[in-house]
Amino acid sequence: MPIIEVLKKSLWFSSLEEAEISNLAVYANMKKFSQGEYIFWQNDQPEWLYIITEGRVKIIKHSSSGKELIVAFFNPGEMFGEVAVFENKPYPASALAMEETVLLGIKRENFVQFLLANPQVALKIITLLSGRLREAQGRISDLSGERVQQRLARTLLTLSSKFGNTLSFTREEIGDMAGMTTETTIRLMGNLKERGIIQSGRGLITIIDSTKLKLLSEGPPKI
Repeated sequence: MPIIEVLKKSLWFSSLEEAEISNLAVYANMKKFSQGEYIFWQNDQPEWLYIITEGRVKIIKHSSSGKELIVAFFNPGEMFGEVAVFENKPYPASALAMEETVLLGIKRENFVQFLLANPQVALKIITLLSGRLREAQGRISDLSGERVQQRLARTLLTLSSKFGNTLSFTREEIGDMAGMTTETTIRLMGNLKERGIIQSGRGLITIIDSTKLKLLSEGPPKI
């Protein structure tokens, strides 16, 4: 897909005028990554921000003990790496290609120069970043207060809202996203399968009854 078309389809830049998109496209480059290849590592210097053209990317936070936590997933049209670019601080997490992935990359210094000339774009990005922050804060609150079954149900619903009812994630990835062990995830997903809420097999999880899953995500009724 031509660079200008990628920018037009991006949530971040779709409202730009033709001339503004053309000016930004001058700074952009296409990059290809293989499945399982790291795009950048946590604590790398923020040289690039990226828009996904093809494929999927997951963001992973590495703890000092070596534990990995999946922070987010990104689809075509979405941008990532921009927070580190804005702050000019190391990437706070790593980015990994989940499949064959094509990215549109823009160098930090070029993007900052473009934003200085187009403050309306900067304002829109700030608004979108605020939404991400609220989502992250909500997730932290969920992890601290929810029961594990409720947490898993909420995680599956969040993923389905982004990827549809058929999810191509491993149980380990689901567990990382929900903040629980793989063993607990397998046990709880087995329970959901027995109850006819999901189906699973061959690396796919299909949500069969989203209504029941939503009820589980809300937890037990409050008296």
